Amino acid sequence: MLHITLFRATLIAALLVLPAGLRGAAAEPITIGIAEIDYKDTSGESQDQQAAHAERAKLFAEALRKDLGASGKYKIVTLDCGKNPCSVENQIPEDLIAAAKKAGARLLVYGGVHKMSTLVQNMKAQAVDVAADRLVFERLITFRGDSDGAWARAEGFLAKELLEQPLAQ
Repeated sequence: MLHITLFRATLIAALLVLPAGLRGAAAEPITIGIAEIDYKDTSGESQDQQAAHAERAKLFAEALRKDLGASGKYKIVTLDCGKNPCSVENQIPEDLIAAAKKAGARLLVYGGVHKMSTLVQNMKAQAVDVAADRLVFERLITFRGDSDGAWARAEGFLAKELLEQPLAQ
């Protein structure tokens, strides 16, 4: 028993004197800006759901920021486009990229949801490495339903996809 305790103490002492790079220092989180989510409804439904959709799109972006930030892989930065919402539909691409760079973002995530029918919605999401000036992620996500639950599942799926991809090298 004494030799195991002595071995552990020796191992810990050896690890403490290793240079930080060899000890496996944690990587710095990647800075990421997440634009607001655009929404387009061409379903032809008679009920006006514009306010509900705007709220769901806002909550989607907030949840995505929260999920990516909580992972420790990303550090969320706030985009300031000078006018709201800070999204692809409301900005020219150069201004959106400039807002990401100004905020210190290495990556910019943006996208929009298109409600095609009563049951089917598509979301196109993309991520750009603003430092390298290249597209590093692109997904078309189809989800059923137009409820808080359907939107939450779509956001969770997108967050998982973004976390699993090596977006910045």
